[in-house]
Amino acid sequence: MSAWWIIIYLILERLIELAVSHRNRARLLARGGREYYQESFRALAMLHVLFLISLVLESHPWVITLNWWNQLALGCFVLLQVGRYWCIWALGDNWNTRIIVVPGTTPVNRGPYRYLRHPNYLIVSLEFLVIPMLLHAPLTLAIFFIANVLLVRQRIRLEEEVLRRETRYGKVFDAG
Repeated sequence: MSAWWIIIYLILERLIELAVSHRNRARLLARGGREYYQESFRALAMLHVLFLISLVLESHPWVITLNWWNQLALGCFVLLQVGRYWCIWALGDNWNTRIIVVPGTTPVNRGPYRYLRHPNYLIVSLEFLVIPMLLHAPLTLAIFFIANVLLVRQRIRLEEEVLRRETRYGKVFDAG
């Protein structure tokens, strides 16, 4: 089975998400939001671009055999996409690829955010594991999974710092 559709899907998905993020950024800024730590967005964006390039290069000739392992990985990939869109839906206009916060607001506590503080980052991290496995790109997996975990760890620390300072984050998530 050709793997081109996965690569094209990933590229289109990321481009659409950037457009949605841009729209939501304008809405958040219009509501009095402020962007923090812009450099963290640039680092994550570069990581995603390099990840996709590495996938394309390492997984050539872009063929997936439909054995049980690849079927499992493909099933996980589909579930991760469902989870990804559940996160985006739950955050609504607050979903963004940048750290933008409207001071004084109450953080979203619905959908997957009822169970985890940062489910989108967990899903993206799992994608950095599953997609290279599916496309038989072990070098991409080793390099980018680790790089993603390190960047996401830093990003979560920065986000939580801003959310605790500017919103009711501590009251919503530290109460229980």
